[in-house]
Amino acid sequence: MDELELIPPAIAGPPPAGGFWREVWRHFRRRKLAMLALSFVVFLCLVALFAPMIAGTKPIICKYKGRIYFPCMGYYVRSWENPIFRQDRMLHHYPTRLKELDPKSWAMWPLVYQDPYWRVRDNEWPGRPGNPWGINGKPSRLNWFGTDQQGFDVFAQMVHGTQIALSVGFVSMGIASVIGITVGALAGYLGGWVDMLLSRIIELVMCIPSLVLILALVAMLDNVTNYHLMAIVGITSWTGIARLARAEFLKLKQMEFVTAARAMGASWPRIVFLHVLRNALAPVLVPITFGIAAAILVESGLSYLGFGASPPNPSWGTLLKAGRSAIEQMWWLILFPGLAIFLTVLAYNLIGEALQEATDPRLRQVT
Repeated sequence: MDELELIPPAIAGPPPAGGFWREVWRHFRRRKLAMLALSFVVFLCLVALFAPMIAGTKPIICKYKGRIYFPCMGYYVRSWENPIFRQDRMLHHYPTRLKELDPKSWAMWPLVYQDPYWRVRDNEWPGRPGNPWGINGKPSRLNWFGTDQQGFDVFAQMVHGTQIALSVGFVSMGIASVIGITVGALAGYLGGWVDMLLSRIIELVMCIPSLVLILALVAMLDNVTNYHLMAIVGITSWTGIARLARAEFLKLKQMEFVTAARAMGASWPRIVFLHVLRNALAPVLVPITFGIAAAILVESGLSYLGFGASPPNPSWGTLLKAGRSAIEQMWWLILFPGLAIFLTVLAYNLIGEALQEATDPRLRQVT
């Protein structure tokens, strides 16, 4: 008989652990609301990625004069739209001009023929009426979420505005994360006068009202773009991440693996960013998740107050601003973008709360 068969089951060791992040994911997916929120965020990411294929007036793909083109790429970057379409004066007239200039042409169109930057005119799509405007632009079969005062389709603006909402959240918190983690890591690991200096800088930035600083910086710019908003929100949102990273580094630098790395001759930048940072990253992800929700709220609030990106800017906050003056007559300008902002911020908060529980063993025991 094999010797291994003689080992009693009680003596056999437990199954090997699957690793920290696998354990975090196992606890995270137990939260049904968190998984629903994560699915909603993934859905928004897909909408933002494929926005020109969902709503637009430019073909997704077309064959014109014997060549294949992708005109919808112009929604991502204007220069990506082939110049031949501007030379042939096809802008906003694709459905009629394609067949007029090339009877053999064909095209695949977006799901909804509406443009976030343009009011669809009569017969722009053959046999289709133009968009109504003002109080006549109620939700209808052709305009799912209605139109604004200029006749721009609200659904198209919301679909393309998803790109702005998510990019502002991710990019701004990416900037804040780089600044906050770097400052917190240096303050926590080096200690001494470096810690004192950086801690005073953190406290100084925290004393400055973020919204006032953002409004002051925006007022100094002649033409505000989304990139300006991302940079401003990121530069003013790093203090909480820095304080948490500093606390984690103060705790982890006393651990045995750091002492072993020092004994092996590893340099302090290698220890900080290769060894300690990996172990300090889990708690830092929680404020980053909450920060994305806060950044979306800040961008929407700035656009609502008129300090957001300059038009044309199909952001959710801009739609709220458009409906502010006629809220009783044009309720759809408040309902749909307000609901989108509420659900998106709620989703990120639910993800952050579940992530906090999944990464903290003490909270796991409580639940």
